[in-house]
Amino acid sequence: MIDVLVLGGGFAGLWSAAAATRLLRTQGSAHSVALLTPHPDLALRPRLYQADPARMRVPLDRVLGPAVVRRIAATATAVDTARRRVTALTSDGSHTEVAYRSLVLATGSAVVRPELPGSALLHDIDTLPAAVRLEEHLRGLPEAPAGPGRWTAVVVGAGFTGLEIATELVGRLRAQAAPYGAADEVRVVLVERAAVVGAGLGAAARPVITRALDTLGIERRLGTTVTGLDARSVRLTDGSTVPARTAVWTAGMRASALTAQIPAPRDALGRLTVDRGLRVHGIEGLYAAGDTAAALAEEDHPALQSCQHAIPLGKVAGHNAAAGLLGLPPVDFAPDPYRTCLDLGEAGAVATAGWNRTLREGPEGFAKELKRAINETWISPPVDDPQELLRRADHRFGTRQDAAPSA
Repeated sequence: MIDVLVLGGGFAGLWSAAAATRLLRTQGSAHSVALLTPHPDLALRPRLYQADPARMRVPLDRVLGPAVVRRIAATATAVDTARRRVTALTSDGSHTEVAYRSLVLATGSAVVRPELPGSALLHDIDTLPAAVRLEEHLRGLPEAPAGPGRWTAVVVGAGFTGLEIATELVGRLRAQAAPYGAADEVRVVLVERAAVVGAGLGAAARPVITRALDTLGIERRLGTTVTGLDARSVRLTDGSTVPARTAVWTAGMRASALTAQIPAPRDALGRLTVDRGLRVHGIEGLYAAGDTAAALAEEDHPALQSCQHAIPLGKVAGHNAAAGLLGLPPVDFAPDPYRTCLDLGEAGAVATAGWNRTLREGPEGFAKELKRAINETWISPPVDDPQELLRRADHRFGTRQDAAPSA
């Protein structure tokens, strides 16, 4: 039997396992901690809009292994909270059962792909394999038959992910087209059902976003969406057709399907409702973290399905899962103040602070440098360094902090 079992190898799962291990070790406990995931790597999901996504990963065994966290290479297919058993599918196709005392459900979320003609041709950047497939598709464009839309990409959804991939695609497509003298043929079209881009990013940031889209030459089709596509074109609800060889879907996310097996309330995104300590209501020994948890952040705002909240959610859930075994009081989820930093490709970036999305001012290039720090330093866990991992696994240690808090 595993004392603390964590399902999911994303940011929330990794930090849940690390936080549980940290507390158990500081208390001199020999309780076991295991992480169950079919993937050997942590995918740096916030970076999958960038070129060469295959490198956006960190080996889990080099992060958690030195801290003596066991990784179970399997896919969880069923959770029985009454028996405290997880059924999982191993790589050889066999099923196994894993017993636990405390469970952290951190199996993340997935993009909600549409059902429409030609939807199989839609790319997304929701997972590392999907982002790699898009990269391979872009690299294959020079060999594609010449004709309209060869260097055109349609991005559906003008939220955070859609804006980052759309602005980045301009440079990525030009890099492929330039050797063939076709850089000027690159075209990116952003399709959004709402009347504005970045509807959830705040009014203050919108002029900055709009200027960036204009600078990059990105077209907008607002108040519309996709009705179907084929290998050479994308059809929209306004009756128009965009010749395009590339289409990327970014609209809509939903929590892991495993949450539907839990006999507990869920929100509209499928996330399990939890208390301040991330315990799932009505189920002993079960915690949720990351995109599976309908938690409340500061000022009672719902936590977002984002890396920014997944990391502290994981730390609190893991800590409390271990604390429950030790008879220690739980801690409350209390993340860093909410902020955003949106990459805008070669046109820079924009940063906001607070739930009212106040624009963060700074010297020229401030937001872009901040985005680089987030992507390249802050979100990456330490490798081959168990002491640093456990130091940062303290739930009081903010993602943006340079030093651990005092005891």
